[in-house]
Amino acid sequence: MKKILRQSKHRRVRKTIFGNMDRPRVAVFKSGQHIYAQIIDDKAGKTLVSESDLKVKDGTKKERALKVGEVLAGKAVKAKITKVVFDRGGFSYHGRVAS
Repeated sequence: MKKILRQSKHRRVRKTIFGNMDRPRVAVFKSGQHIYAQIIDDKAGKTLVSESDLKVKDGTKKERALKVGEVLAGKAVKAKITKVVFDRGGFSYHGRVAS
């Protein structure tokens, strides 16, 4: 039930959020243990940059999420991406998603 509610929220959010080459979309997904983030060009249907906390073993979940965001930002700068649209994936903008 919880998953279905989150997916319906995500569909509502995705009606208005669309990434293109000028401003790609940062999509965030969190599971019980891990967090994943990727920068997507929706027009081309390609993932430009991605990162997860699967390699990071130390720290709390929130600290690992912050590290994922920092690494993703570094990769985005190398890929010459400066502006993005944030897609919280139906999750509340709180805790790990906000980090």
